[in-house]
Amino acid sequence: MTVRSFAQKYKAMEDSEIAVGLDIGTTKIVSIVGRKNELGKLDILGFGNAKSLGVQRGVVSNITQTINSIQHAIRDAEEDCGMSLKHCIVGIAGQHIRSLQHSDYILREDAQKVITKKDIDTLIENVHKLVMLPGEEIIHVLPQEFKIDGEPNIREPIGMLGRRLEANLHIVVGQKAAIGNIFSCVKQSQLAVSGITLEPLASSDAVLSYEEKEAGVCLVDIGGGTTDVAIFKDGIIRHTAVIPYGGNIITEDVKEGCSIIEKQAELLKVKFGSTWPGENSENEIVSIPGLRGREPKEISLKMLSKIIHARLIEIIDQVYLEIKNYGHEDPKKKLIAGIVLTGGGSQLKHIKQLVEYETGMDARIGFPNEHLASGSRNEIESPMYATAVGLVMKGVEFIESSPKILAGSPTNSSPIDYPIGFEPKSKEVIEDDTSIISDSLSSERSYFDKWVEKVIKFLANEN
Repeated sequence: MTVRSFAQKYKAMEDSEIAVGLDIGTTKIVSIVGRKNELGKLDILGFGNAKSLGVQRGVVSNITQTINSIQHAIRDAEEDCGMSLKHCIVGIAGQHIRSLQHSDYILREDAQKVITKKDIDTLIENVHKLVMLPGEEIIHVLPQEFKIDGEPNIREPIGMLGRRLEANLHIVVGQKAAIGNIFSCVKQSQLAVSGITLEPLASSDAVLSYEEKEAGVCLVDIGGGTTDVAIFKDGIIRHTAVIPYGGNIITEDVKEGCSIIEKQAELLKVKFGSTWPGENSENEIVSIPGLRGREPKEISLKMLSKIIHARLIEIIDQVYLEIKNYGHEDPKKKLIAGIVLTGGGSQLKHIKQLVEYETGMDARIGFPNEHLASGSRNEIESPMYATAVGLVMKGVEFIESSPKILAGSPTNSSPIDYPIGFEPKSKEVIEDDTSIISDSLSSERSYFDKWVEKVIKFLANEN
């Protein structure tokens, strides 16, 4: 094997370990490139950020603008990491997302053979065939507990014996059209979609610890267009929801309440906004420049805080309703670790104290820095990038569980892979992208095989 061919092979191995997370949000589109280092932490290799112009409340409303924003974010990330990006894990959210509980089972042919991952995959594939409401399709099927021959509360069935394998499952469902639009935008941005993940699940990977998931915790990701909720108990996802309100609606309230333009309202909210009106006195005032030579406008900070407070109370009430729907009041379902707030909206002043006051539960702000390698960029450690960091982590997990998919090998597609009206060409794209690497590797293998055969024949003749 020549030095050049070895370098090509090594580079192919390195590239196959790189994951790209693409967070298509209402206010921004973020692309992060990373890979796991030898300590199991995430090394950030590239970062791209662009203003989102074609997305409203997590749903694509303008294909052309969304494609331009995605291309901008990807281009920035490529320039930052110095490599061409071909694949990504995409986050999905929006008010079209809903979740439900379901039980299903399979009967195994031989009860004396141990249960394998293949059996669990078969069970999940059966659930993917369920008929949803018109225009809907299944995004995730997440096992919670298993039963084997009627024996309940089994967390890990692999390696056990039994004939009837049953599971309680959490199913996440979304609109085919909304999912198809995201796929279409990413594909037209010259990227292949390696996988799709519900954004609150990605955020939870980035900011929650295993202990919190075990004790019981509610993740609240306050984004620009939506507030995403994910509830964990005993280390298992129990409930997910998307509330169609986020930071943008607070900005809209400030704009209407103070009679100013949207840009000024956003700056006012970020710089001077507080969720606790009691901290501001009546005489605290901010002067806003007037439009086109008009007189400056004076805004009371107490009035600003009251506007923000009123809308946040509404969002918190919706979150607490989801917590009640899960069954938090049942002692067995109590969320001991309370609430973890993340996303751009979690950076509002005194929001932690307001959530604790309104819900009576402990709260903290979740930062995605726990899983990042030391020396990572400070801006990526902000709560507003929790989803994007979580998507990179999902990408790394995806590579480790099925590396052949990213290498361009044919695989069985799941129902989510190709939404309605979306031709299954992504595999061809992946194969084309890696044809040079595949050809070089196959030629190296064939050369090596011939060499081995010659050595064996030579040794045989010597004997």
